[in-house]
Amino acid sequence: MKEIKDQIDRKRLPVHVAVIMDGNGRWAKKRGFIRTLGHEKGVDAVRNTVEAAAEIGIGYLTLYAFSTENWNRPKYEIDALMRILVNSLNKEMKTLMKNNVKLMAIGDLKSLPAKSYRELMKSIDETAGNTGLTLILALSYSSRWELVETARAIARKVEAGELTSGQIDISTFTSCLSTSAFPDPELLIRTSGEYRISNFLLWQIAYSEFYFTNTLWPDFGKDDFFKAILDFQGRERRFGLTSEQINEFEGKLRK
Repeated sequence: MKEIKDQIDRKRLPVHVAVIMDGNGRWAKKRGFIRTLGHEKGVDAVRNTVEAAAEIGIGYLTLYAFSTENWNRPKYEIDALMRILVNSLNKEMKTLMKNNVKLMAIGDLKSLPAKSYRELMKSIDETAGNTGLTLILALSYSSRWELVETARAIARKVEAGELTSGQIDISTFTSCLSTSAFPDPELLIRTSGEYRISNFLLWQIAYSEFYFTNTLWPDFGKDDFFKAILDFQGRERRFGLTSEQINEFEGKLRK
């Protein structure tokens, strides 16, 4: 029997995969550990997922690492998360370079602690020349924050006379999002058995396929990622069309 990875059709990969990494705290609690140990273990799952995506040729991978709401968590946990972020960026640089991964980030990055922000910018600069997978970290990010910032950016353009209200359309709005340089995710993965979006990429996932798994994030391995890709490849994506229209369109492409 073929391994899971070998069952994947490399010609039908999602260009962009987004992941809500959930379950670190519950993973730690089940083992009698403090929550922060779950976050530390979650770094291994990040490495596995990045390597898996790079191995099969995924173009973009966005990881929901820290939301704007996470600032409301206990200070000791926030401090630990920021420390893990800095340590991980330093420790994982070899992995990023080996896999030709380009690092980018979205969110209210200036709200990060100064050291975390410096290390993030340093890592982004060091990987800027890589041409493989683009890894996007969503840090101090939420969709509501992003949509408000987008509305403000458009309002400034109107005030400056660069744009009229009648010129605002889907394309205009999309161009002002923090993700404007990336294609929308075709697949959204959420771990830990929860079935919600948690204020993540609400505009961008309008036509995404969702994949939910009960696996807690620290236990998420390469095969788990490959299973999500296989599940995606088994779906028909219609974008409001009928199956017959999709088949007719695909038939024309094959000619």
